Amino acid sequence: MPSAYTAPGLEEADAAKVRDALQDRLLALIDLTLTLKHIHWNVVGPNFIGVHEMLDPQYAGVSEMVDAVAERIATLGGQPLGTPGAIVEGRHWDDYGLNRAVTHDHLQALDHVYVGVIEDHRKAIKLSGDIDPVSEDLLIGQTNDLELYHWFVRAHLEDKGGKLDS
Repeated sequence: MPSAYTAPGLEEADAAKVRDALQDRLLALIDLTLTLKHIHWNVVGPNFIGVHEMLDPQYAGVSEMVDAVAERIATLGGQPLGTPGAIVEGRHWDDYGLNRAVTHDHLQALDHVYVGVIEDHRKAIKLSGDIDPVSEDLLIGQTNDLELYHWFVRAHLEDKGGKLDS
């Protein structure tokens, strides 16, 4: 149940649309943090240490995004839901499918995860941009960082001609 207020200058109906979009992003970002740690613990093989260590800063950065999105939902009068049950109930994507696997396999799978998260962030940017430029700005900054992390992953999958091995 939302609070009896939202951010000044926003109608409740508009705030509800943005809160819903942000809640979806919150669940995706929580899921991404868990996936990044899961890969960090389960990656093996060639380039292990480089991938293992690359994932910690990504995990830390996405964790900060989780907090920022949750606080924005609360600022808009909502209740950010981050429980395991909320994640399972609210997700519209497949669970990460690899456990112990070589770096290349994990990076290919993570490439697909980042594509989904970034595409959905862009949809939320579009929706919020028409209603709430503050939420739009938050999501734009996060998308910038997510795209950077995604590039780090893709650089491992790319050949010298720029073709992805996916």
